Amino acid sequence: MEIIKLREGEKFIKLGQTLKAAGMADSGVEAKEIIQDGQVYVNGEKETRRGRKLYDKDSVEFGGQKIKIEK
Repeated sequence: MEIIKLREGEKFIKLGQTLKAAGMADSGVEAKEIIQDGQVYVNGEKETRRGRKLYDKDSVEFGGQKIKIEK
């Protein structure tokens, strides 16, 4: 499981940025396509919004991999 830490003072990170930070997408365009194709789940539910805000303790699943967001 990949862990993405929020930067000091940040309250959230967007879903597209998260996929790029975890190395699951090479670009914002690729992240957008992956998300819009319905391949990404946030907290167990399908998510199609690239701008979805992720907060501490949220989880993301894509392609059999998991990402956890932490402060």
